[in-house]
Amino acid sequence: MLALLELLGRRWALRILWELRVQPASFQALQRRCDSMSTSVLSQRLTELREAQLIEKDQAGNYILTEPGALLLSRLDGIDEWTQEWARTIGGVAAERPRGPV
Repeated sequence: MLALLELLGRRWALRILWELRVQPASFQALQRRCDSMSTSVLSQRLTELREAQLIEKDQAGNYILTEPGALLLSRLDGIDEWTQEWARTIGGVAAERPRGPV
């Protein structure tokens, strides 16, 4: 569990998985989708995610989620729902806060 949390806590790891949730992507496509992260960081994260068997390359050379990777993302759906609710709540709280000096 700790090893997985350490991997997912690394910068860009979850973003890469998130970007692969809908369709396979090439290295260049992932780099564009991830705000032009450096090639060295992307290469390192892809290697780590492949070693963890969360992603793999398909026959066309694109990165895809493995079954465990897709299952992991499905488990994160609850966090996504919570985050959206939290953002609405925080947005409402922020709108109610007085602006300027009190």
